[in-house]
Amino acid sequence: MRSLYLIRSDQKEINLKISTQLLENLCKKHKNLALFCPVVSEDTIETLKNLITKFKLKQDLASVYSFNFQNGTKQYNDDQNLFTDKIINDYENLKANYDFVFVVGFSRFGILGSFEINTRLAKELNTPIYAIVDKNNAKMCDDYLQKRLESKNFVIIDEWFNQENVKELDDYTFLTPNRFRYKLIQSAKKDKKIVVLPESDDDRIIEASGILLEQEVVDLILLGNEKEVKERANRLGVDLKNAQILDPKNSPFHDEFANTLYEARKAKGMSLEEAKKLVLDRTFFGTLLVHTQKADAMVSGASTTTAETIRPALQLIKTKPNVKTVSGMFFMSLEDRLLVFADCAVTPNPTPEQIAEIAYTSASTAKAFGLDPKVAILSYSSGSSGSGISVEASKEALKIAKERYPELCVDGPLQFDAAYDPLTAKSKMPGSKVAGYANVFVFPDLNAANIGYKAVQRTAGALAIGPILQGLKKPVNDLSRGCLVDDVVNTVILSAIQAQDN
Repeated sequence: MRSLYLIRSDQKEINLKISTQLLENLCKKHKNLALFCPVVSEDTIETLKNLITKFKLKQDLASVYSFNFQNGTKQYNDDQNLFTDKIINDYENLKANYDFVFVVGFSRFGILGSFEINTRLAKELNTPIYAIVDKNNAKMCDDYLQKRLESKNFVIIDEWFNQENVKELDDYTFLTPNRFRYKLIQSAKKDKKIVVLPESDDDRIIEASGILLEQEVVDLILLGNEKEVKERANRLGVDLKNAQILDPKNSPFHDEFANTLYEARKAKGMSLEEAKKLVLDRTFFGTLLVHTQKADAMVSGASTTTAETIRPALQLIKTKPNVKTVSGMFFMSLEDRLLVFADCAVTPNPTPEQIAEIAYTSASTAKAFGLDPKVAILSYSSGSSGSGISVEASKEALKIAKERYPELCVDGPLQFDAAYDPLTAKSKMPGSKVAGYANVFVFPDLNAANIGYKAVQRTAGALAIGPILQGLKKPVNDLSRGCLVDDVVNTVILSAIQAQDN
C-alpha cells in the first residue's frame, strides 16, 4: 500500500482525531509521506497546515491541494474531465516524489455532497479507501462501496476507531477514462513524435492542435496556407507558434514527393504528370510526409471519408509483413475498465481468415497500450450451442487463429454476455480462459461492430477512442466526420504512441 484515501464525515472533531491517528501510524512506517487534498476549503487549509507542522512533513502547502473550493466547483461545472485530469496529475507528481500519499478527501462539495465524488476520485487515483461513517449509515455505506469498488478493499471506521487496527490495503487497479488518458499522455511525452494533420481548415483541428501543443505531447505539422491557418488560429484564440505549417501547393518537397509517388504507382499506370497533380492533395501529401519519414504519423478524416484517408496509405505505406487486412479498432473506455472493439471501420464482411487476423492485430494493439489481451470472437451463439453461417465462420476463425498465433489467448464463438460477465461465462462456457474476462472483442462483421460500439458509447456513456487503423507499417488514423475536439486530441496521442513501436 503506497496511498490511502480518507473519506471524511461532516464532523470536524472526529475527522481531525482520526486523521491524526492514521498519520501517527503511517509516519512510523513511511518516513517520506505527503498529504494531498483534491479540493480544500479555508478551514481544511488550516487543518492541513497544522498536520504538516505536527508531523514535520517535507512538503510545501501549494503541493497539498489541486483546487480551493471556489476554483474547484467552477472547474467541475465547466469541464469535469479537466477537473479530474488536474487532480490525477497533481497526485501522481506527489506519488513520484514521496513514499506514501495520504489523501484527505473533501468534506463538502456544494449541493452535490461529497461521498460519491470522493469515491469516484479514489477510483481515479487507484487509492484504497478508509471512510469515516457513523454507525447508523455503516451498512448503507458498505453496500455502496461493495458495488462501486467491485468488492475491492476498503475500511469503514467511526469515532471509536483504534489506530492499532490500521490495515494494509492493496492499491486499486481501475482504468478509468481519465486514468487512461493520463497514461497515454505520459507515454507520448516519453518519446515525442511528429504527427501531421492535413485538415487545418477545420476549427476542431486547430483547437485540438492548441491543446496538444500546450501539453507538449507531440510535435505537429499542419497542412495549408500559412496565412490562412494563422488567421483561423488567431480567431479561435489558439497559439500555433510551435507548429510547423506546410502548404502542399507551395512546398520544397513537391518534386521529391511526385517522383516518390510516380515510382510507387507507375506499374499501375500512373504518369509523372498525374503524380505531380496528386501530391497537391493534402491527404496524399500528408501520407508522403509519413512515408518519407518526415513525420511519424498522420491523423485525418474530420472532413474526408475513410476511403480517402486509407487509400493513399495502402498505396504508399502498405501493410506490415504477414498482415493482409487493415482493420479499425476502438478503445471503449468505460467507468473503470478499458475494452477493445474491432473491426468497426474497414472490412464489411470479413472472411474467417480475416477475422483471425483482426483478432491477432487487435490483441497486438491492446498489448502495445498496456492491456493483457484476452480475445473473444463474437457470435450470437456460445461454444457449440448453436449453428448457422456466421457461427460456423466464427468457429473457423478460432481454428485459424489458434493455428497461426499459438501464443494468442483467444476463444469463440462467444456471445457478448458470456465473453464479458464471469457469472454468465460459468454457465455458458465453463473452463474457458477467455469467457467472462475478455477485453478484446472481435465482431463477426462491420455492421455488428459499428452498431455495437455506438450503442455502448451512447447508452453507457463510454469514451470511444478511434478508429485506430491496424495493420499498416506506419500509423495513419481516421477521424469520424462528426468528431469532437477531444476525439482529435485522443486520436493524435494514440497515433504518436503507435509510432513509438515503428
